[in-house]
Amino acid sequence: MTGSIGRHRRSPEQQLRLTAVVFLVAVAVHGVDHARRGLDVVTTQVTLAGSIQFLLAVIALVLVFRRHPWAPLAAIAIGFSSAIGFAAAHLLPYWSSFSDSFTGSRVAPNVNVLSWATALFEIGADVAFGWAGIRVFGTYGRCDPLLAPRDGRHPPPRLRGSH
Repeated sequence: MTGSIGRHRRSPEQQLRLTAVVFLVAVAVHGVDHARRGLDVVTTQVTLAGSIQFLLAVIALVLVFRRHPWAPLAAIAIGFSSAIGFAAAHLLPYWSSFSDSFTGSRVAPNVNVLSWATALFEIGADVAFGWAGIRVFGTYGRCDPLLAPRDGRHPPPRLRGSH
């Protein structure tokens, strides 16, 4: 007997699309907080890293929605590297020009509850996006156009010798 919970489960591809959108929203919201705090309060390295990360988030979103075979790997690489980078920049005490520390004795200017919320939202979205990429990649075994779903309704074709 299938319960109502089982009927509402999202496929790995649906989860990847959802987390891609949440990931891009989180990056944008965090960027708005940086603008609120003042773009002059962070180093050029932090601004450049954030700009590159936003560009990579847009590229990943396009890959996901075009169902490109590299989308799961992009989600894994961009999601987890973003989580590590943002956690290092915001959660560790000041350690380099890539720091925008919310902790320690040298806290970045204008950090408040909103700053913490946007940073933690982004880090969570980063991890969720990477994890969704792992789920899709694990479902199809590798990143190969022959294994990518064609229309989202049909499973990928089986390779010879597979069960």
